[in-house]
Amino acid sequence: MKKQTDLEETKSTTRELLYLDFQKTKFSPMIIKHPFTDSGLVYLPHDDSTQPKNILEDKATLERWQEFIKEKINECSSVIQVYMLISKPYKFAFIKYTEKSMSKDDLSEILADAWICSEEPNLDPNLNKRKLVSLFISSNPYMLMTEEKLEVFNSLDDEITIYRGVTSYNADNEKTLSWTLDYDKAEWFAKRFGEAGIVYEAQIEEAHILAYFNRKNESEIIVDPEYLLAIEETQTQIGEIAMM
Repeated sequence: MKKQTDLEETKSTTRELLYLDFQKTKFSPMIIKHPFTDSGLVYLPHDDSTQPKNILEDKATLERWQEFIKEKINECSSVIQVYMLISKPYKFAFIKYTEKSMSKDDLSEILADAWICSEEPNLDPNLNKRKLVSLFISSNPYMLMTEEKLEVFNSLDDEITIYRGVTSYNADNEKTLSWTLDYDKAEWFAKRFGEAGIVYEAQIEEAHILAYFNRKNESEIIVDPEYLLAIEETQTQIGEIAMM
């Protein structure tokens, strides 16, 4: 990290992401994965056509689209604006490649947003658990959390009980960063795909709690998983499966 964000260096790295390969899906070209678009069908500025163009099949259209995105990157006046151009599945990839050009405050704000908007931040392939822990540890808590969340974070006991609900999808990933203070929320996660999943209970000391978020009232606690204590399945039986 730098004392001040090097915006031009960040922009330069971000422009390189523009040339990553498109990840096709079974719904391509309608739905694809790429750092700057979720669809292969795009509208271009100064184009009189009312129909979207396919950047997967037409080279001229792809090059026009790339120039358009480069212009948008160049126009950004802050690293936050650059970050907001990145599609959700690539938020952590952006952090991976630009963290060294950002200040602690900017990186903290971006890390919090990336974590909150990601569907499975614990399983993102770009940043492993130890790297995520190191990023949280080095962050500025006043930029990582809102004043309200920071108040909850600072009021936690020296050792607390936390919970995590898992299904067959993530049953082997209980020793991870994301837990909750709310048993009922953990139970919801254990049921959310129509499964009778498992709710784990653990203890964690305050020194190893890294952040507190409350997206969708999840009472989420971010911890260093190396210091989780007494992880065990709860004795409370999960009732009828809640079909979504």
